Amino acid sequence: MPLGTLACLLPQVSAGEGLLAGVLLAMAVGNPYLAWTRRAAHRLLTLAVMGLGAGMNLGVVARVGLAGIGYTVAGIVVCLALGRWLARVLVVSGVVGTLISVGTAICGGSAIAAMVPVLGPKEHEVSVALATVFLLNALALFVFPPAGHALGLSQSQFGLWCALAIHDTSSVVGAALAYGAKAVEVATTVKLARALWIAPLTLAVGALVRRGGPRPARGEARRPWFILGFLLAAAAVTFFPVLGPAGRVVSGWSRQALVVTLFFIGTNLSRAALRSVGLRPLAQGFLLWLSMGGLTLGGIRFGLIR
Repeated sequence: MPLGTLACLLPQVSAGEGLLAGVLLAMAVGNPYLAWTRRAAHRLLTLAVMGLGAGMNLGVVARVGLAGIGYTVAGIVVCLALGRWLARVLVVSGVVGTLISVGTAICGGSAIAAMVPVLGPKEHEVSVALATVFLLNALALFVFPPAGHALGLSQSQFGLWCALAIHDTSSVVGAALAYGAKAVEVATTVKLARALWIAPLTLAVGALVRRGGPRPARGEARRPWFILGFLLAAAAVTFFPVLGPAGRVVSGWSRQALVVTLFFIGTNLSRAALRSVGLRPLAQGFLLWLSMGGLTLGGIRFGLIR
């Protein structure tokens, strides 16, 4: 366990690899530090999400966000509604279904991470939602570039499609890199603008939970004060450019802290818990991802999204 934690501090280790390493360790030998990793995962997760804001420029992202606010809001609403319907049809628990839907609607693991202090899910529920998202992220890296070429998408169209249809920023950039420099530029900017919707969506979900919405069987739902820290960090590096280099360092540390957090979350996933969840969340995530990818592609091809 200590060696795995140290390994996840290396910048070469991605978030998906951290989660996978934790799950494999838990499946192979179990987690002798279960109580400690549960506490550490929650605290580190909060700090990591706040620190990620230091890598964002509110000016650039806000301009892109305002230009695409219509299809962004429509896409999030459709994704959440469709995700909820699929969760009901497939009999996926409310918390897991919500985490998968939010991760698909905005930006994968980061959005799921931001929802954890609000919904207070069980550890295995977070692990299953994250594993579903990261598996689809890995699949997207192989599927999207050849699909874009086969469909004759321009670099700008492909970058936009990646940003709207792939969960995590890392996979968005990875897929766009295989397509071209312009695709990377468009994909990164649009994805960052979309990531800002983590804040209002988290606040909205928190308000619904406090008003008597569905709560997890165990765990404490909390006010998402860390989102204020996220926004303050982004505002600081935007309005005080001299803080830019320090902000990039903090953002980099925070991304790696998120990898360690996901490693801890993965180690909390037991075989019994995994068996109790089954393959239904994966089916929900796959069908939701396929549906949103098809809808956004259609919107781009017909000029409704640009």
